[in-house]
Amino acid sequence: MLLSQKLFSVGNLIRHLCTRKQLPILTLFTKDPCPLCDEAKEELEPYKHRFELLEVDITLPENRVWFDRYRYDIPVFHLNGQFLMMHRVNSTLLERRLDKTTATEQ
Repeated sequence: MLLSQKLFSVGNLIRHLCTRKQLPILTLFTKDPCPLCDEAKEELEPYKHRFELLEVDITLPENRVWFDRYRYDIPVFHLNGQFLMMHRVNSTLLERRLDKTTATEQ
C-alpha cells in the first residue's frame, strides 16, 4: 500500500502503522515539482516490495520543520524515522539497511 496519497496526522499515522504487519517505512521528503525526486522514485521501483513509501511534501504548512531542514537537499530519505540518504538513491546503502532492518525484526 502506498501511503503517499493520504494525509495523516502524526497520531493517525502511528495508529495506522501499528495496527498491521508492516514493512519498513521509507520516507521521501519532497515537494512539487521535484524532478530529482521523480528520478529517485523510478530508481526505487525494484525495491518497492521491501518497504512502504511515505511521501512528505515539505511545502505544506504542517511540515515547516522539514522545509527548514531540507529545502535545499531534496530528495531526502529516512528509513523507519532515521536519516538514510539525500540527493540520489544509493542502492547499495538501501539494500544493506533494508537487509539489516528485516534481520532485526525476525
